[in-house]
Amino acid sequence: MANAALVSCSLNLLSGSRSCSKPSSLLKPSAFVSLQVSQSPFRKIHLNGDKRLRKYHTVYAMAVSMGQETRTQPGSGSDHSSNEASKPKKVMVIGGDGYCGWATSLHLSNKNYEVAVVDNLVRRSFDHQLGLDSLTPIASIHNRIRRWKSLTGKDIGLYVGDICDFEFLSEAFKSFEPDAVVHFGEQRSAPYSMIDRSRAVYTQHNNVIGTLNVLFAIKEFGEDCHLVKLGTMGEYGTPNIDIEEGFITITHNGRTDTLPYPKQASSFYHLSKVHDSHNIAFTCKAWGIRATDLNQGVVYGVKTEETAMHEELYNRLDYDAVFGTALNRFCVQAAVGHPLTVYGKGGQTRGYLDIRDTVQCIELAIANPAQRGEFRVFNQFTEQFSVNELAALVTKAGKKLGLDVRTVSVPNPRVEAEEHYYNAKHTKLAELGLEPHLLSDSLLDSLLNFAIQYKDRVDSKQIMPSVSWRKIGAKPKTVPA
Repeated sequence: MANAALVSCSLNLLSGSRSCSKPSSLLKPSAFVSLQVSQSPFRKIHLNGDKRLRKYHTVYAMAVSMGQETRTQPGSGSDHSSNEASKPKKVMVIGGDGYCGWATSLHLSNKNYEVAVVDNLVRRSFDHQLGLDSLTPIASIHNRIRRWKSLTGKDIGLYVGDICDFEFLSEAFKSFEPDAVVHFGEQRSAPYSMIDRSRAVYTQHNNVIGTLNVLFAIKEFGEDCHLVKLGTMGEYGTPNIDIEEGFITITHNGRTDTLPYPKQASSFYHLSKVHDSHNIAFTCKAWGIRATDLNQGVVYGVKTEETAMHEELYNRLDYDAVFGTALNRFCVQAAVGHPLTVYGKGGQTRGYLDIRDTVQCIELAIANPAQRGEFRVFNQFTEQFSVNELAALVTKAGKKLGLDVRTVSVPNPRVEAEEHYYNAKHTKLAELGLEPHLLSDSLLDSLLNFAIQYKDRVDSKQIMPSVSWRKIGAKPKTVPA
């Protein structure tokens, strides 16, 4: 079925004026229809920043056909002959314009799945809102998809809209009819959720309500659809016992049961992921939904086989203190001669994985779906490192490139244990066939050289942390110029 928009409207983002035509029936594959104004109550929640940008958040729904026809290619995504349920052909990637989502969309398309991206593009507006930018220049989602089509001949469908708007999401589901939904479409930054009250509220509303809408859409329009949801290892916290994969068997007062592993979230973002997990588990039990919750560790790297094909396919690389992850940040800091910023004592230990393994894990989960009514949890990471260990690795790799790499301890803006026990299990994806790209000298060398290549784009004012867990307040926090 061709991807098609259902309502034709236009809206001037700066003036607020709009015009709409009557709803149309399903359009021809070559049709291009632009915007629908969301009726979601979420439109009443505005983020701080330039008033012109605030209007962006009231506009969501657009479905676009980027190609003349859908091609079905032989390969993993289209081979249904042996076990149709094991390899869904049509995959909807919610949040497909983001860091993990874009790499996943290209990877699945390259593996011959029929892919549609659903995204409200709000991550790009966060950069404008906070005065941030990706280290790598990134093309618009439309140009990205057109370039992919020109290089590979493969179509990726595009639905621009907010999943908090259930009317939009419903039409996207009915139009595309996914066999699997990969859900990255959430505000993903713990620091962002801790800036002020409005952003804490936005994070929980966007993440929890959006996921609830996805669950209802599956129930109503695709009851056999497999939900692959990106969770986070941060749901577990740092307990003084081993972290199991989602569930733990305990004996108490002579009775034994297997229960969800205890959650100890450390930000309003992480709490939203905990709420998601509970809602998904409940709907699996109550409605028979099939779901895989991927508790992902910290992702590093920027290149995959597909994103490296052309500069218009490049992924974003965040180095700032709000959206940047530890290893990526350290490599950029080393490239520009800024001391590596270790928070507090630096003993904070987490699970890490290469972005090439993120896309591999997603593919494995799709190809080996959960059963109807099953809620399963995979811990998605490949290695554990402390912050100090990462800093030492980057220092060593940087010196080989002639960089003068230094480390500095800065006051920890977070509320977290800085020295702790950490041992998390992560066997289930390996059992499905994950072949990890472990952190190596060659990978660090590649990442450092990539950072050096684009170091002129670094804004040094964005490196030091400015968001405090303890100082968050109700008053909206503005961003100095």
